Amino acid sequence: MSTDAVAAVDLGATSGRVMLGHVGHNELSVRPVARFPNTPVRTVDGLHWNILELYRSVVAGLGAAVREEPSIASVAVDSWAVDYALMRGGRMLGTPYHYRDERNAPAVEATHALVGPQELYAANGLQFLPFNTLYQLAADRAAGTLDLADGFLLIPDLINYWLTGRQVAELTNASTTGLLSVATGEWDHALLGRLGLPRAVLPELVAPGTALGGLLPSVDVPSSMTVTAVGSHDTASAVVAVPATEPDFAYISCGTWGLVGVELEHPVLTEASRAANFTNEGGVDGRVRFLHNVMGLWILSESVRDWQRTDPALELAPLLAAAAALDTPVAVFDADDPTFLAPGEMPARIAEWCRVHGVPAPRSQAEFVRSIIESLAEAFVKAVRTAAELSGKHVRVIHIVGGGSQNELLCQLIADRAGMPVLAGPVEATAIGNVLVQARANGLVDGSLEALRTLVAAAFSPRRYVPATRL
Repeated sequence: MSTDAVAAVDLGATSGRVMLGHVGHNELSVRPVARFPNTPVRTVDGLHWNILELYRSVVAGLGAAVREEPSIASVAVDSWAVDYALMRGGRMLGTPYHYRDERNAPAVEATHALVGPQELYAANGLQFLPFNTLYQLAADRAAGTLDLADGFLLIPDLINYWLTGRQVAELTNASTTGLLSVATGEWDHALLGRLGLPRAVLPELVAPGTALGGLLPSVDVPSSMTVTAVGSHDTASAVVAVPATEPDFAYISCGTWGLVGVELEHPVLTEASRAANFTNEGGVDGRVRFLHNVMGLWILSESVRDWQRTDPALELAPLLAAAAALDTPVAVFDADDPTFLAPGEMPARIAEWCRVHGVPAPRSQAEFVRSIIESLAEAFVKAVRTAAELSGKHVRVIHIVGGGSQNELLCQLIADRAGMPVLAGPVEATAIGNVLVQARANGLVDGSLEALRTLVAAAFSPRRYVPATRL
């Protein structure tokens, strides 16, 4: 039996997986042992995450991992940010809402009436997103639900609680709530008071690498593995696994969302940064993820879903090939426009955006796909340039990790528009970063983030794209 194995639970907005990782001196490998869908559920009161089914799948995946590797040392959970469960007496008060639920719009206005956007940015350093946790909590307060709560757990913290019985908030994910002071890294009690949000619901903060405890008997997985906190915001884990060998890099963690930015030692809190809607989120080892959220491959996947309603056999690969073969210009639209946030009828909304802005709309599916990829590349490169300008960091190479790193057309268009090399991969960066942080916490490896990234670069050689043209 191996003693260098850890398990990573990586929950994305559309699917989840349990990965087995082996880590040691000059050794790093990961492999999936379980994959499962993450399908939201719409009920009469809105759009929710099917969190109990996700947890069932996590436990089943851990069981499969233990059958393959009985001596797993540790497991850790990462997921998307901002969403949470309200708790009372250790129980959920309701099924967690999905960040795309419509309830958040009036809560934004109510929140800004108490603390304006400029003050909020000075306090928490976060870009404005209408689904940030503090707006969702304001919606719960308006509904009266918050009055019943004595606890609050973000999604990976909720899974950890069910695994260990311990209620905590991991720092990288807590930094996305809008309730953490960008100056101190602690819960901002003064801001909570001004927003009328209760302090008592907020749990103890813990850093990545903290041991949370063993599995409860209720988990029903025969293992003595420890549950370890990592960068539980999936982007924080993904940035750990950027295979950078030099400091002058920007990153794009590309999946449903495109998280585009640079890694810094200190936050950037200028008015120019706020106006550009850049965020300062916590990273592993106290680093700052200075980044901008771009809508990401959500726009493409929603378009394909729309077409599949009338053509169920339609697949993405032929669409991408047809899009890459086009030699005529297509519309480039603003991928950051809020009109593309909600699910459903994405091609129609793209066409309407083009009509409103006097741009010829795509006509064929191939033109739509090419338009989406061109628009994402434009938005990503703009965000890289803005990150460099606002932070003063010199960027010589762009790393793209996650599912988007497999999209050859997207990677090449980014290189062309940026006029600099793009290094693509690894695809499973989030799980790899998760594995590395818990492996370091359990003594399987040591060293700085840079040392961990050297392991990634050696184990997962990225594909290099060089600019074909300068746009």
